[in-house]
Amino acid sequence: MSSPSLTLPPHTPAAARKRRLLEILGALAIAGTYIYLVLNQPDDITGGPGSASALTALSGFLVGAVLLIVAVLPTLPVSTLVLIPVALVLNIVLGQFVGSTLVPFYLDAIGTVLIAVLAGPAAGAATGALSSIIWSFFNPTVLPFAAGAALIGCLAGLAARYGLFRRFYLAPVAGFLTGIISGVVSAPVAAFVFGGTSGLATGAIVSAFRAMGDSLLAAITKQALISDPMDKAIVFTLVALLVYALPRRTRLQFPFVRRHRVLAGRNS
Repeated sequence: MSSPSLTLPPHTPAAARKRRLLEILGALAIAGTYIYLVLNQPDDITGGPGSASALTALSGFLVGAVLLIVAVLPTLPVSTLVLIPVALVLNIVLGQFVGSTLVPFYLDAIGTVLIAVLAGPAAGAATGALSSIIWSFFNPTVLPFAAGAALIGCLAGLAARYGLFRRFYLAPVAGFLTGIISGVVSAPVAAFVFGGTSGLATGAIVSAFRAMGDSLLAAITKQALISDPMDKAIVFTLVALLVYALPRRTRLQFPFVRRHRVLAGRNS
């Protein structure tokens, strides 16, 4: 009933420990790159992939994403591997479109959350980071936010693992909480690296808070705490609708869904 994984390593405690170590190293690489960006506040990060800071950020995030992928690859069925490129395109297309409108949301994490719900936190984190990396070749301003994108994928996977998608009304609650955390994490990058936000509507909100006397970091943090929780609540709700719309046989192709009883119903 379930589709086979792309690779078939022995399911031994040693193999599990190795995968967990790779997951930790991947997370540390992403977190370390994020800290580097916030502490150094490089001015040339938006200069495209050829700038020194962009190459450093790209390398750090890419290494982290690759380590996560290598860690989770043996556990992923072919159905998930086929879905990841679709998720990346979904993130980039929606994010690019919504970011150019006057809507104070992003909707650039639907693919990330979808993978996280079906395949778990590590797969979600890898998808989020990869999405930002690939998107940065078209829009360099998104690269420093790869850590936040990975965090969203990880939190979405944890929410799925601990049953917050078994009740439909809990999905937006999980998204709202995820948005608070991701908003706080992304605010220093937006403030120190860019001096603002890249979206039209979110930039207008920041300008309004600045006009009321807030510092740049305070204004961006307030904007993030307004936009991000609602954005992620919408994203989590849309993903819940998508997942529950799938035929039961299709949902059961994903080992993570079966193992952790992610969705309502017997064996999800």
